[in-house]
Amino acid sequence: MEPTCFYWQHPKLGPLLGIGERAVILQSIDVGLNELQDFLNLHKGQYIFGYLSFDVKNTFENLDSTNPDDLEFPLIHFWVPESIFQLDSSLALLWGNTCAKNRDQAAAFLEKFQRKEGALTVEFEARTSKESYFTHFEQLKQALQRGDIYEVNYCQEFHAGSCTINNPIGLFGRLTAETKAPHAAYVQTDHHLVFCASPERFLQKSGTTLRSEPIKGTAPRAKDPTQDLALANALHNNPKERAENIMIVDLVRNDLSQIAQKNTVNVEELCEIYSFETVHQMISKISCELKPNIGLAHILKASFPMGSMTGAPKIAALQQIEAHEDFKRGLYSGSIGLIEPNGDFDFNVVIRSLLYNRQKSYISCAVGSAITIGANAEDEYQECLLKANKLIHGLR
Repeated sequence: MEPTCFYWQHPKLGPLLGIGERAVILQSIDVGLNELQDFLNLHKGQYIFGYLSFDVKNTFENLDSTNPDDLEFPLIHFWVPESIFQLDSSLALLWGNTCAKNRDQAAAFLEKFQRKEGALTVEFEARTSKESYFTHFEQLKQALQRGDIYEVNYCQEFHAGSCTINNPIGLFGRLTAETKAPHAAYVQTDHHLVFCASPERFLQKSGTTLRSEPIKGTAPRAKDPTQDLALANALHNNPKERAENIMIVDLVRNDLSQIAQKNTVNVEELCEIYSFETVHQMISKISCELKPNIGLAHILKASFPMGSMTGAPKIAALQQIEAHEDFKRGLYSGSIGLIEPNGDFDFNVVIRSLLYNRQKSYISCAVGSAITIGANAEDEYQECLLKANKLIHGLR
């Protein structure tokens, strides 16, 4: 079995590769975030990498999740790597153990990553039929009409069993080359693989500044530049997409206000269009100055799960999600991130991702969209298909 490793797209240092586990916290039961904070305090001053599954929410809110979970990711998995290398031709050691074994493993990773020879050969099937999607969509619209919620992120899963991935690192190399996702991540552990091409930042801490960059609003790219610009402009001016984005901005502002110094929550960008390799996205950016002595666990209790993957009000939306979705999200719409020795951190939103259980040979691609009072079932269903097809068929 290959060693535990991770790839992380650092905003300043570029791609990083972590090899091995020096210390680890891995929890598959509802233990809460306090144990994670204890782990972080114990290993303060070191690089720590890991992830939070969506259902960590159940550990600090009165919520439950009983939908099928075929991926079986831990709720929390963080570790101190043995070594971290900059993933370029120099393979410069950024931190940790200088042993030849770890450097050789990093060199082998880099070779496979650059050759980009992996491919998906299985056929995915939808867990949710189109008829079932439309039925639950209409029930969610009724909840919107009653005023139970104002917006909800409704997701579905595409999956395949008996899936063998012979060259996972090469597959991830293809994924990053084809998406150029700014918050990409790869996770390799004994039982799981994560291929994440996320365009979305959940939280970034730099000094005392905390920033969130929610995405709401998606449009396809076009090969013709004139048509492509028209699609971007149409997204920017779409009143439904702007309303969805602004609702989540308000939710994030409220989340951050719980941990921010007074009068420091600031909307830096509102409904700006960012163009990625396969889609245009509408992104807003919100920041604040943190109160003194606020740890990661406190920040997460105020802000997790991210509003872009729940809806508003958050608790009511989460209850609707559990009632109408037919799979347990697990790591999908959770978060992967890196904590630095000085306490700064950067976490993404786990979307546009393939999640794989190595023991069960089970692979999953979950996608979703925001539903508001003016949403149309066919449009939202097609948005889900667009996101899934761009990811799955792009790797065949």
